[in-house]
Amino acid sequence: MTHQTDPSTVAVGLVGVGSIGIRLGRQFVELAGSELVALSDVDPEGLAAAGEELGVPAESRYESYETMLDAAPLDAVAIATPNGLHYEQATAALDRELHVLCEKPLATDAREAYDLTQQAEASDRTFMVGYQRHLNPAYGLARERWAEGDREPRFVTGEITHDWRSYYETMDDWRMDPELSGGGHLLNVGTHVVDAILWTTGLTPTRVDAYVDFHDDEEVFDKQSSTTIQFEEGAVANVSDTGVVARTREHVHIWDEEGAVYLEGQEWDDRTGFVIDDEGTEHRPYQGYERRLSKGTAFLDAVETGEAPPATARDGLKAALVTLAAYESGRRDERVDLSELYPFADDVFA
Repeated sequence: MTHQTDPSTVAVGLVGVGSIGIRLGRQFVELAGSELVALSDVDPEGLAAAGEELGVPAESRYESYETMLDAAPLDAVAIATPNGLHYEQATAALDRELHVLCEKPLATDAREAYDLTQQAEASDRTFMVGYQRHLNPAYGLARERWAEGDREPRFVTGEITHDWRSYYETMDDWRMDPELSGGGHLLNVGTHVVDAILWTTGLTPTRVDAYVDFHDDEEVFDKQSSTTIQFEEGAVANVSDTGVVARTREHVHIWDEEGAVYLEGQEWDDRTGFVIDDEGTEHRPYQGYERRLSKGTAFLDAVETGEAPPATARDGLKAALVTLAAYESGRRDERVDLSELYPFADDVFA
């Protein structure tokens, strides 16, 4: 159904009312260009609590997301559910000609991620993936230097640390359910660094060689990993990811022949950074930034203008393919070629 009460606002339905979903829901409540009109979650208690907090009445709360999509007067849907549900739910929303904001990762299966991207690109609806580094001015300026500029990256390192130790100890969180999670720390958290490298540099990955420390005998849930990515342009990237340390720290360092950009962050504060020039001197034009847009604002802007959102389905697909290739490399204990692993990879990175 299409929202009818006020054509100037976007009527949004939210699928998934965990911590990320609640944060997204608050944005759509507070932003002038949107109205949060419906919620869906399989947990009735969580659904009721979210409805009370976000001001969504009981008759507009649904335990079935499909019922919500069919019954509520929606223009758009925000998906903040476990990873393994993204493909099915985003497909259902596109089938109903709704705009979609989908949290990362795009999907937990390479073919499904590719199919969903094709659906999104064939649609005239906005489809945005929730990679917030695309909203950070420091990362945006780095993208202007390489992906949108004329400089060529040569050497890249990325690292993210995080504390998932309780999940591995108890194995009772949805992140430890193979159907819901689809992977471990790299797919859930490390994907931010993989995406940031691909998005800022515009490089074309060709081969992936990873060591993956798996927690389980089935080799689904990684605890930490070290991944080398080779690029068609001759650059190389090293990505280190761990979920078994006490604090969250993140960096992406990118070098070219004229110096480097260092992007840094801790916990979930906004990332800042600095530039190193060709003489080795540090300059700090990336310090003191606050995130330019919220996900909700960026999504609504794209809906209104019809322009591409900051993080597209194709961005999500690229990150998914490299991340899933790292898992496959770790299981095989050998380097993998993306075009051999995924027959559609050449089209994706063209």
